[in-house]
Amino acid sequence: MALNLTVKVHPVVLFQIVDAYERRKAESLRVIGTLLGTVEKGIVEVTNCFCVPHKESESQVEADLTYGMDLYDLNHRVNAQENIVGWWATGNEVTTHSSVIHEYYVRECNNPVHLTVDTTLANTTRMAIKAYVCVPLGVPNGKQGSMFTPVKVQIRCYEPEVVGLQLCSKTQLQPHIQASGMKSGGIEPMMDLAQVSEACSKLSLMLEQVLAYVDDVLAGKQLPDNQVGRALLDMVHSVPKMSSDQFDEMFNSNVKDLLMVVALSQLIKTQLQLNEKLTLLTTL
Repeated sequence: MALNLTVKVHPVVLFQIVDAYERRKAESLRVIGTLLGTVEKGIVEVTNCFCVPHKESESQVEADLTYGMDLYDLNHRVNAQENIVGWWATGNEVTTHSSVIHEYYVRECNNPVHLTVDTTLANTTRMAIKAYVCVPLGVPNGKQGSMFTPVKVQIRCYEPEVVGLQLCSKTQLQPHIQASGMKSGGIEPMMDLAQVSEACSKLSLMLEQVLAYVDDVLAGKQLPDNQVGRALLDMVHSVPKMSSDQFDEMFNSNVKDLLMVVALSQLIKTQLQLNEKLTLLTTL
């Protein structure tokens, strides 16, 4: 049953792992830590993590487990829904010490997950993310052992995380700007209407690509893909049937609501700034 697990990792977990790897000691070859999240119906959702100090050599491994439990207790007070679901390590493979560390997490949670993240980017430009579960092996009344078996891994994002990732993707141009000698003021979040405009532009571009693909298939210029066809059919059925006038009315109504929220937020921001200045003047 453990082999049917699906591990869904949130981007904030990957950022924390990379940050821990960059802050590691010079003599440390890899970094390990604890995964926090929830388990429900064969899905392990990893929403948080933290680093556990450890030392390892060719013959032994030592981890500060007391520090890890203290940090988990503090985190559990803030978010009681997050429990220990496994542990993570940097690198692209399972090492000889992984089974020793895994034995500790077996005592902390049921069927812990082991997540590996290749932060070195030695062989590729993308981080290799793999997840494993430990499966017991052996014969009855004989020697027993275990084996790390890979399970499915997915990246899952909440809506606020998507906005953050979009901003992070725009910072890829910053090194080129700085290399050319131009001053860079950083990347700032866009206004709500600007985000709507950018989303509409991207949607229009994707629709043009889909229409071009369909035209090429109908003209015999490209071989049809059944999986793409089923996805397009599901997309068409998911769109509510409405006329252009009904769509315009719905869109304009939503835009008016958005403008009202933006105006109220600006008024509240101005009110708070005035209140701070008045408070500062009264204290002088």
